[in-house]
Amino acid sequence: MRHSSTALRLIAVLVTMVATTAAQQGPKPPALPDAPVARQESTPPKRQNHFNTTIEVLERRSIFFPNIATSKGALSNKQKFELFADESVAPSRFLGSAAGAGISQARNSLGGYGQEAGGYGKRFGSSMATAAANNFFGTFLISSLLHRDPRYFVTLHGGAGHRIGYALSRIVVARTDDGRDATNWAGMLGPLLAESLANSYLPVKEQTAGRTFQRYGIRIGLNTASNALREYWPTIFRNLRITKIAPGSRSDPAATTPGAPRPRDERRGNGKARVVLQWGRGAVAQMDRATVS
Repeated sequence: MRHSSTALRLIAVLVTMVATTAAQQGPKPPALPDAPVARQESTPPKRQNHFNTTIEVLERRSIFFPNIATSKGALSNKQKFELFADESVAPSRFLGSAAGAGISQARNSLGGYGQEAGGYGKRFGSSMATAAANNFFGTFLISSLLHRDPRYFVTLHGGAGHRIGYALSRIVVARTDDGRDATNWAGMLGPLLAESLANSYLPVKEQTAGRTFQRYGIRIGLNTASNALREYWPTIFRNLRITKIAPGSRSDPAATTPGAPRPRDERRGNGKARVVLQWGRGAVAQMDRATVS
C-alpha cells in the first residue's frame, strides 16, 4: 500500500510538472504579425508625414493671416467684405502697425506727430487706418468689381527659389473667381488709393504727390515681404509645433499595450493547462493527507 501511494504521488508530480510546462509554453496564435514588421508598415516616411501635416495646417483657417486660402472655392462679395474686416483686426496687422510706429518714431518720421506716447499713438493709429483702407479697396471693393480672389494661395511644390519667386509674383498676378491667373489690379491699385486717402489725416508735409508715391512704394515692398511670410507660414506653424495637427499612427492596442486581453485561442489553451495544473496539485494534497493518516 505504501509503494502504491508513492507511485501515485510520483504520477501526480509528473502530471504537475507537465501542466506547469504547458502553462509556461502556451500556444501562440499563428495569425499575430511580427511586431517590428507591423511597426514598419504603420510608420509613414518622415518627409511624407511633414507634407501631410502642412496640408492639414492649410486646411485650418489662420488667425494670424486670415487671407491664406483654405479651399479653392470662390468667395462671394459678402465673404470678401468679411475677409477685409478680419484682415484689418488680425494679430499680424496689430504687430505690424506697432513695429512700424516704433520705427517711425525712432527715425522721427511723420515729424508733425511729435514724440512721446502721444506721437506714438498717432503713428500707430494712422498705420492701422491706412492698412484698413488698403484692405477695403484691395480685398473687398476692387476684388468684387473685377471678380478677383483676394486670398493668398500657398504653393507647396518646388524649392525655396521657386516658392519665393511665386510669392513675389503675387503682387502683379492674382487668381480670378473661376481659378485662372489675371492681373492683380487690386494688389496694385489698393495701396495707391489707401495712401491717397491717408493725405487727409497725415501731417501737411506728407500731403504731396512725391511723398504719396514714396509711401506707396514702401507699402508695395511690405506687401511683397508679407507674401513671402505667408508662403512659409504653414511650414513655420508646423515646425514650431504650436498645436498638434496630425496625431501619430497607432498600431493594434491588443498587440502592443501591456495588460491588453489576449487572443481567444491563447486564453483557451492556457485555461486547459490551468485545469490540469489544479488537478495535479489536488492529487498531491490528497496523497499527503493519506500518508499522514
